[in-house]
Amino acid sequence: MFFSCQGQLEDVKDINTAQRVPSGIAENFKLTYTDSGKVKAILTSSLNYDFSNQKFEFQEFPNGLYVEFFDDQNNKSTVTADYGIMYSQTSLVDLQGNVVLETYDGKKLEAPQLYWDQKNEWVFTEKEYTFTSDDLNMSGTGIDFNKEFSIVNSHENTGSAVVKE
Repeated sequence: MFFSCQGQLEDVKDINTAQRVPSGIAENFKLTYTDSGKVKAILTSSLNYDFSNQKFEFQEFPNGLYVEFFDDQNNKSTVTADYGIMYSQTSLVDLQGNVVLETYDGKKLEAPQLYWDQKNEWVFTEKEYTFTSDDLNMSGTGIDFNKEFSIVNSHENTGSAVVKE
């Protein structure tokens, strides 16, 4: 008698692999974050996976996302990305693919990946970036800054900065 396991090795491997199944899936997702009755942010996405059932909880936006942020004067800044993931326990947001952050006063940051530390209100990337504003063009690899772009730390001097006249 002959037995064959050919083609079934992957099925056997899958038995021992923990499945990551979301506790919820939402289409045309829209989340409005308010504080003291004021709208602080609106996040929209065509698809959201809620993995709050995992040991390390997170929300995933596989089709990208669009976020509007509002300051105390109700000025709107925006962020878009092709993919996003928000980690609940660390309050860290990982944005990937064509990430564009635009502030209400004309500043623009573009990068393939950008992290947002919600607790410390700090943005950073280790990837290449391009930053433009009314008076400055800057590019390089690795940068971090606060949400107002008033404190900026460039990681490497591999980029260039041009002050506009």
